[in-house]
Amino acid sequence: MKKHAYIGFLGFVAVITTEFGVIGILPQIAEHYKISIDKAGYLLSAFALIIALTGPFMTLLTSGFDRKKIMLTSIAIFLFTGFISSFSPPFWALILVRILPAFLQPVYIATALSVAVSNAEDDKKNELMSIVFSGVAVAMVTTVPFATWISSLWSWEYSFIIQTMVSLLALLVIYFMLPSMPVKEKKSYGKQLKILSQPTFIFSTAANFFMITAWFSTYSYFADYLNKAKGMNETMVSYMLFIFGIIGVLSNWIAGKMLNKNVTKTTAFFLSGTLIIPVLLYFSNGNLLSTIVVIGIWGFMYSPSFLNASTYMISSAPDSLEFANSLATSFGNLGVTLGTTVGGWMIVTKGVEYNPWIGFVFGIFAFLMMIIRGLYERKETTVLACKE
Repeated sequence: MKKHAYIGFLGFVAVITTEFGVIGILPQIAEHYKISIDKAGYLLSAFALIIALTGPFMTLLTSGFDRKKIMLTSIAIFLFTGFISSFSPPFWALILVRILPAFLQPVYIATALSVAVSNAEDDKKNELMSIVFSGVAVAMVTTVPFATWISSLWSWEYSFIIQTMVSLLALLVIYFMLPSMPVKEKKSYGKQLKILSQPTFIFSTAANFFMITAWFSTYSYFADYLNKAKGMNETMVSYMLFIFGIIGVLSNWIAGKMLNKNVTKTTAFFLSGTLIIPVLLYFSNGNLLSTIVVIGIWGFMYSPSFLNASTYMISSAPDSLEFANSLATSFGNLGVTLGTTVGGWMIVTKGVEYNPWIGFVFGIFAFLMMIIRGLYERKETTVLACKE
């Protein structure tokens, strides 16, 4: 049902605005707290690490609760964290408040996707999932650059005020427009955990992890990269985020259509961006027009990454949608953590201009995992054919 998909989408906008809204203001936060940029990056990596470590367990624990109540509780915590963060608490407290909603972020995503496809036909499910996931791209084109622009006019605290307002809107829409949705039949933990022993799911998980690591080694420091490597000021960075996001909205829609036809080829196509973008960024050098074009291509190739990674993983475990999706979110955020950490290390040791090449290396690892899964599936098909 498209109405439920769009409700889930709005909540996703709030979730992404909170998680990635700090990307555009990391330099300002580092300056305010008198810390290095890689330490400011803990605001992103700590959030992602909590998701990675607790996501699947939290999803299993909440799998029997009313889906509307889960979504409301999750967004309410996102609202709370944005409100408290806007008062610029001590840095340790800012990190502590930031990680609170991380415990329920994968729960929200898995639940929203489950709600969106609950009554859909099989050939429409990927398209409905793409509507929910387009919240990533829409946040990148609206709330994230807007919050970055507002913070460049006044101060970084205003970015968190924007996050709070978006969460409040999502909370009201879920409360008034989504009906109560109790779980009719709760799947056993054993049945859901069974997918962890399936080789195809393991290879898919590794591909997801390396794919997101590749993208976030540079994207986590988007503002710092454009500022230092390309000489752009804060206002120009907010414009670049806008271009990045507006193209990403179109990209998510296209990816949703492509995934309905072939999941593996679509995932591989967008993953190729991790190899292409570093080369293009290198050759764009200091040319502003070339850099803007490359950022547009970057936004197109990056934006469906979470949608592609999740769909690719779920395709190897179609009977465990919510748990598989929570694992996709969890390992994706583990990738965010590793990418942000390695990216921060590269900035400190070599310089931010080298960060895209980290993505190049991890992109190759992701392709290797996809190839191994393909070979295994081909082998399994041959064995089954021989038995028949």
